[in-house]
Formats: sequence, C-alpha cells, structure tokens
Amino acid sequence: MSKQVQVHLALFLVALIYGSNYSIAKEVMPTYVGPFGLIVIRVVSAAIFFGILSRMVTKEKIVGRADNLRVILCGITGIAVNQLCFFAGLNLTAPINAALLMVIVPVVVLIFSAILLKERVGKRKISGILIACTGALLLIYSSRSESATGNIWGDILIILNATSFGMYLVLVKPLMQRYKAITIVSRIFTVGAVLVVPFGFNQLKTPDYSAFPVSIWLAILFMVFAVTIVAYLLNTWALRFANPSLVGAYIYLQPVMAIVIAVGLGSDVFNLQKALYALMIFIGVYLVSRTKQHVLSKTEAEVEV
Repeated sequence: MSKQVQVHLALFLVALIYGSNYSIAKEVMPTYVGPFGLIVIRVVSAAIFFGILSRMVTKEKIVGRADNLRVILCGITGIAVNQLCFFAGLNLTAPINAALLMVIVPVVVLIFSAILLKERVGKRKISGILIACTGALLLIYSSRSESATGNIWGDILIILNATSFGMYLVLVKPLMQRYKAITIVSRIFTVGAVLVVPFGFNQLKTPDYSAFPVSIWLAILFMVFAVTIVAYLLNTWALRFANPSLVGAYIYLQPVMAIVIAVGLGSDVFNLQKALYALMIFIGVYLVSRTKQHVLSKTEAEVEV
C-alpha cells in the first residue's frame, strides 16, 4: 500500500470516527450519563493517557512564564470550554445540526488569525466568512420551529464550542512551533481535566454504572479511545506526510459521515432545508480555506516537520 493511500485512509478513518461520535454520544447522554459527566470521563482518561505517553516519548518541559500561560489558555479554550459547550450543545440539539455547525471552525480560525496574528484577509475569504456564517445562522434560526430536530440553544452552544476551538487553534500555533505536539497535548489535557472535574463531578457519580448495558460501555469506550486518542494519533501521523490543507479538506467529510450515520440510525432527519444551509456553509468554508492540496513525499515531509 502506497504512502499516499495510507494517508488518505488515515484521514478517512478520522472523519469516520468524528462523524460517528455525534450519534454515538447521543445514545449515552443524558439517559445514562449527563454531558458534563461524560466530559470528565473522556478528558481525564485522555489526560492520563497522553501524560504517560509524553513521559515515555519525551521529557520535554514548557519553558518560560509566557509559554506556560499560553498552555493554560489553550487548556481553557481547547479542552474545557470547547468540550463543555460541545457536549452540552449536542445533548440539546440534533446530531446533524451539530456536525454542520462544527464545519465553520476554519472560518473562526481565520477571524481570530486576522485579529490576533494580523493575518491579511482578502475579498474571497471575506465572502466565504459571510456565506458560511449566513448558512450557520439560518440553520440555527430554523431550529426555533417545533417541527425542527435541532434546538436553538444547543445550536448556539455548538457555535460557542467552534468559536472556542478556533481560538485555541490560533493560540496553540506558536507552541507547536517550539515544542513537540505530544508535549503540548499532554499539558493542555491536564489543564482541561482540572477545569472540567468541578462541572461534571456530580453527574459522574450519579449513574448506576452496574446497570449499563454492554452497548453503552462500548459507546463510552469509543468516545474515550477512538475519538480522543486514536483520532489524534492518526491525524498527527498524517500531518507528517500530508499538507495541512489536505488534512483540513477532510473536515467536509465529517458532517457527511454524521448525516449518513444519524439518518441510518434514525436519530435525525436530513431535509432539503438543511441541505441548502449545509451547502452555504460548505461553500463559505471552501472559499476561506482554499489552498493548494497535495500529499508530500517522504523527503518534503521530513523537511516540513
């Protein structure tokens, strides 16, 4: 199997994992575990795993007050606020709404890059921002209807989640240039774990875990192991051999997977109205993130890394 095929397979599996998460998480919460309790299970487990892996792979330390403060900010935006808003939003809204609204992350990244990093934003990207945001706002507005499968407050929380994650991607960029990825991830998950425990501790101790069916335990295991750990490792590996723009392009596949799985499981419906709003979001994100995409040769990958 060629390296190019392996890269695309890895990115496809990541999209499949993330796309599945929307419907699988809805099976667990709130019937068995509350959204914040689920966050504690996921984030604390990931913090332990990445902490151990970091010590095995590298004993690198974050140096300086500025970098340590940035790590804390990344833990707040990339883990704590991001996860709390995502699971609380997904608990309220429909899987397809959540998946579509998450696609605007590149738009949010561009906005914060322009504000914080003073990056130039051309007319094409401004048009993309307007189109994607209009599609997202229309999708949220449509959730006001009693017949809609979404929920306006859940949709707003998903938008806040995307905004927080977009800010995190901008904040973490300088750190990723100075330290190994596993060092940063282990630190931000540790910060995130400390912050989410107070929110989810009561929901964590409320359920009767002995009464959980096997399917629910498998769903929780999937969210901890596949969504958090496997997806991260596959993405990190793929970035060694693929241009970041190619990795970003696979963001379009995640909502497609989410739609197919949600409709297949009967947990949501996909109608013409949602399709039109999805098209607007996709077009906007494409205009914002359109760059040359290619799989790098092994030599190019080693130079970039």
